[in-house]
Amino acid sequence: MSKTVTLIYGTGNPAKLAHMRAALEPLGVNVEGMNDVCIPVPQVYESGATPIENARAKALTYYSAFSQPVFSCDSGLYIGGLADELQPGVNVRNVGGQRLSDDEMIAHYSGLIAGIGGRAVARYMNGICLVMTPEEVYEYDGDDIAGANFLLVSEPHVRRVKGFPLDSLSVHMGSGSYYYDMDSKGLMDKTWYEGFRRFFAKALRL
Repeated sequence: MSKTVTLIYGTGNPAKLAHMRAALEPLGVNVEGMNDVCIPVPQVYESGATPIENARAKALTYYSAFSQPVFSCDSGLYIGGLADELQPGVNVRNVGGQRLSDDEMIAHYSGLIAGIGGRAVARYMNGICLVMTPEEVYEYDGDDIAGANFLLVSEPHVRRVKGFPLDSLSVHMGSGSYYYDMDSKGLMDKTWYEGFRRFFAKALRL
């Protein structure tokens, strides 16, 4: 690698930070979290209707505060068989004007899925915005950075991972097993890693 690039990932979620570091490690990109920046972190009101709109709002706000290259991601959850007005979309954690804790999310979605038969096909769609300078902004929300289809079920697994509560309700489509009951290779869908690598490699000209 001819150069080292340091980017701030606009998230306070340690699990998300760890996964992005793993995804970008082959590029030699150093990813720092907002806890690594000794500057007050501004609050961002996520009012976008899509993942990329929220990612853009966060990245631009954080760049204005940090004056350093920063990127933000946002996700939307879409559940088959659920009425449009009940789709979580970008409001996965915010329900009825309330920001849910991990345990509250598990309880809410468990009940929601129970109401449509106990299991449903679901997918996360992702959007990303990278701000290098005010004039150099890159965005992407392609299918290759989305998650694979999986099943959301109403019966939670006993295992919990902080920051990823819905993993406890997630079942692999092919095997019908909870991801947490699969071996380490099947524990998490990592197909989106390559999509994010391609995005950063192109934007950073690596």
